Amino acid sequence: MNDLVIPATPAAAAALEVAAAYQSPALQSHSRRVYVWATALAERENIQYDAELLFVAAMFHDLSLVPVFDSHTVSFEEAAGHLARVFATGAGWSPVRRERLGEVIVRHMWPDVSVSDDPAGHLISRAAALDIVGKNVDELSTEFRADVLKQFPRLGLTDEFLKCFQAQAERKPDSSPARAIKADLSTRIAANPLDA
Repeated sequence: MNDLVIPATPAAAAALEVAAAYQSPALQSHSRRVYVWATALAERENIQYDAELLFVAAMFHDLSLVPVFDSHTVSFEEAAGHLARVFATGAGWSPVRRERLGEVIVRHMWPDVSVSDDPAGHLISRAAALDIVGKNVDELSTEFRADVLKQFPRLGLTDEFLKCFQAQAERKPDSSPARAIKADLSTRIAANPLDA
């Protein structure tokens, strides 16, 4: 599994450094798991992906849940997409690649992202849903999940994440967290088998 943990590029290393500096241990561990789940799903289903872009998207996809980057005007995934674009500009990525990164992050909150239209968005969306509510968790073996959770433990993610989404929903009633709360996120997150 160690070869799935981080691409050996300067941008990936810098994204991890940003995540470590600003995210709580639970959110950082979640971001690391999202990348690992996404790569495992890609390998299982033979989905081609850009490892560096996927890793940076995983590190940034929830960064705007952190108070210092929280936007009071747009949903957290849009704010995180903007933040990632700024990061990617500093990393020297082309405008097209920066835009792709932002799209992947925004799309992780979409209910269904087509693998043919956006492989990275599809993988991050599925991996985040797997990690937060356990959606389709059985697509990955029990042994693999146990290994990932040992290396990147949950650290109270369920309570922290739910509080973040509840706060977002209260302040931004038209946001994706508000829709998730209305769709009974609290029940679904509490039933996540990854917390068992």
